Amino acid sequence: MTAPNSWVPFRQHRQLSLYLLAIMTLSIFLHLSSRFPTARQRHTTKGSPATSPTTEQGMWTVNSAGRLGNQMGEYATLYALAKMNGRQAYILPEMHQQLAPLFRITLPVVSSDVVQSVQWRNYELHDWMSEEYRHIEGKYVRLTGYPCSWTFYHHLRQEILQEFSFHDHVKEEANRYLAGLRGQCRNVTYVGVHVRRGDYIQEMAEHWKGVVADRAYLEKAMGYFRAKYQEPVFVVTSNGMEWCRENIDASRGDVYFSGDGKESSPGRDFALLAHCNHTIMTIGTFGIWAGYLVGGETIYLANYTLPDSPFLQLFKPAAAFLPEWIGIDADLSPLRSGTTG
Repeated sequence: MTAPNSWVPFRQHRQLSLYLLAIMTLSIFLHLSSRFPTARQRHTTKGSPATSPTTEQGMWTVNSAGRLGNQMGEYATLYALAKMNGRQAYILPEMHQQLAPLFRITLPVVSSDVVQSVQWRNYELHDWMSEEYRHIEGKYVRLTGYPCSWTFYHHLRQEILQEFSFHDHVKEEANRYLAGLRGQCRNVTYVGVHVRRGDYIQEMAEHWKGVVADRAYLEKAMGYFRAKYQEPVFVVTSNGMEWCRENIDASRGDVYFSGDGKESSPGRDFALLAHCNHTIMTIGTFGIWAGYLVGGETIYLANYTLPDSPFLQLFKPAAAFLPEWIGIDADLSPLRSGTTG
């Protein structure tokens, strides 16, 4: 028979084991809690931000308006202004759906329920950088408007280019197509050509006292590259491809009508332009962003409105086109004679 006193060390050992097990369990729980925030930490409630480190900085976003070029301008402007003001930027789900299939964007997405619950301060932007934008008040700000100007984000150019770097499969498809245009040429220079037509034809003439590019402008722009480079290849994209085929001279064999003209899914056309060496654009943010990403020589349509156009109150050419880009003046005579289009 075992003496009763022999159970004492065993009981002490068991108590010590249970004590150590409790400490280990608590440590594991605290570690997991720090790595996986609770639902309260992940979301904001109406008028009361969550207390997680991210939302303590505030939450800035931007409206998701317009098509691809507009979306890129809004994203880049949010990225720059939030950083400038020491705030955390978030994008709306709609913007993520537009940009994420093409680009390796990194800004987090704010969920739809949070968008509805936060009491935002709407802050309207005009289309160029102003000093007051360096000191925007508010922790929960929603930027509005259609900003698309290098004056907002050019000081962060390398970061913006990284945000708009293409996914590998998009890049590979564009490069594969361009390689197929090379033929027997050894020293090819690819020039992306974007011709904006569609709604702009009527809009510019009726509302903004302006014109869109004509065939003479495109001939001058293409002539510049033909004179400068030995074997240029012009890759034409447009939302008016039929007009392009009728008005762009392809008899030299260096013009390829590559665009599919699908405004609802412009990713392929944009990727082709962005993987060229140089850019010819007409008007619009689509062409502006193509030239910005390419980084080569860019030719743009200049002075395409009358001097008294109300468009110039909303749009500053010097803030839209980089100083090193080359402008070719538009022919305004059809506008004055009423024969635009």
